[in-house]
Amino acid sequence: MSVEIIGKHIASMRKEKGIKQEELANYVGVSTQAVSKWENGGVPDTELLPKIADFFSVSIDSLFGRNISDYSDVLLKKILDTPRDKRLKLVFNYCWDMERALMPHGDSIEKCSIEDYEKEIGTDAQHYSSIMQNDGFTRMGIANRSQYFLIVPEPQSTDDAYFNGIDYPSFFKDISDEDFWNTCVYLNKRDHKKAFTTALFIKKLGINDEKAGEILSKLKKYKMVYSTQIEMDDEIQTVYHFSPTPSFIALLIFAREIIEKPEIFAYYCGGRDTPYLK
Repeated sequence: MSVEIIGKHIASMRKEKGIKQEELANYVGVSTQAVSKWENGGVPDTELLPKIADFFSVSIDSLFGRNISDYSDVLLKKILDTPRDKRLKLVFNYCWDMERALMPHGDSIEKCSIEDYEKEIGTDAQHYSSIMQNDGFTRMGIANRSQYFLIVPEPQSTDDAYFNGIDYPSFFKDISDEDFWNTCVYLNKRDHKKAFTTALFIKKLGINDEKAGEILSKLKKYKMVYSTQIEMDDEIQTVYHFSPTPSFIALLIFAREIIEKPEIFAYYCGGRDTPYLK
């Protein structure tokens, strides 16, 4: 494909948006005559292409007429090309970009990376961002203490999504038992590859044998543990293994938001006018 096609695409996009040649020229930092020359068969200098693409909010490929219909392939390749230990950080930055794009007039919001934001606040600070629309909501921790991103499209039925078949009162009654709570926290801090018996609870948490058995029953109830049998001292004994889940960490994150209501928001869009539970 000839590079001269770039000028045709510039002219087409400019006219479609109702933009004057002078506006594009001022943004890129060239003369109006230069823009006119591009649109009549000339070619912009290579170093100007990123700025031209930014002006029209398109990819550089689009200037060459290579419109990518599925950006997921490009995104996937970018993530896969990133070292494995840096991928989650990259994805989190993409989440931040998506959060900004969901804001009203998101295209005019000044670009600011997560790293830039972190530099402007304290090392233990916690800031938030949230978009609350009738078709769903987002919640984001964007600072140094705790980083996370949650997006919840509106379910067809909140009863099916959140309530049907779930006994919340029993769960919260169990989790409010201080010894059970302390056990869950302890097991999540401990190396889950190590097996244990209820004697571990007695030793580490200062509870009696009866309470340790009660806690074990609750852990089994929520499938937090599974058992295996080993031969020890010429006897078959049952030992347990903890099965960690990131959902417990999510529980901590959002319980903390309820206990300590978020106050500092980078972005906050409260355009929702329907209840969360219907």
